[in-house]
Amino acid sequence: MPQSRTAGLLAIYPHITSRDRLLLQLLDDHHVLTTDQIHRMLFHARRTCQIRLSELAALGLLDRFRFARDGGGSQPWHWTLGHNGHRFQAAAHNRPEPTARTSRQTVQRLSANPHLTHLLTTNEFFVRLTAHARHHPDAQLDRWWSETLTSKQYRTITADGHGLWSVDDTNVGFFLEADTGTEALRSRVVTKLDRYAQLIRRGGPRYPVLFWLHSEQREEHLHRLLRGKPGDVPAATATHHNDPADAVWLPAGATGRVRLTALPSDHGQPVADNPNYDDGVFVL
Repeated sequence: MPQSRTAGLLAIYPHITSRDRLLLQLLDDHHVLTTDQIHRMLFHARRTCQIRLSELAALGLLDRFRFARDGGGSQPWHWTLGHNGHRFQAAAHNRPEPTARTSRQTVQRLSANPHLTHLLTTNEFFVRLTAHARHHPDAQLDRWWSETLTSKQYRTITADGHGLWSVDDTNVGFFLEADTGTEALRSRVVTKLDRYAQLIRRGGPRYPVLFWLHSEQREEHLHRLLRGKPGDVPAATATHHNDPADAVWLPAGATGRVRLTALPSDHGQPVADNPNYDDGVFVL
């Protein structure tokens, strides 16, 4: 009698570690991570990371793709869920089991997504906070929400992500706007602050909006534009080459840079925008 699909998946379970399960959940939530990003978050030795990723790919839990560099050579491997990874996550979250065709299409669409660079940039921000916390016991990334989950909770804003960051007894929430240098700052980026202001007026959280920018020139330009905006929404900027956990954030209207935990943060009423919130617990 042929082995059922469920039994085939169960046969993989003895090979899945707690670290593997964390990685599968991260990829389920955030779609794609590079080898380097996974190494910094979950492994000590890069070679160990590479070997384990290859083993998970052989089990069908992960899939990968990469592109050629314009100047020669190849970009790093981009890792996402493989078919068995999709099946495992579907079982873990009581979702319908995907077909092999659906899993293939998901990877193909992700690899061809014109916003892939932006997604990796957004994920890199949170990867750096996670990696920083690994080496600083007083720090912790308590929440990492994707754009999709953030939109479900706060339906009128279009943040690239949302997080809660703690150092010692100080906790700050934030919304992330990750910039890859392709959007017009005046017409696309600055106008987003109006939606954050509306969220605050409805009793939602007054979290700082973090503009993580492509270059120092973009940062200077944005601060010139922010001078004409109302101060209802706390906003701060930094550039990609900095560690977001360090004192690199320049608040709008300020002259000195501060750490993330020094930015004003008011949690407001987290149930204000989403009826799926029940006693502070988000219900998917």
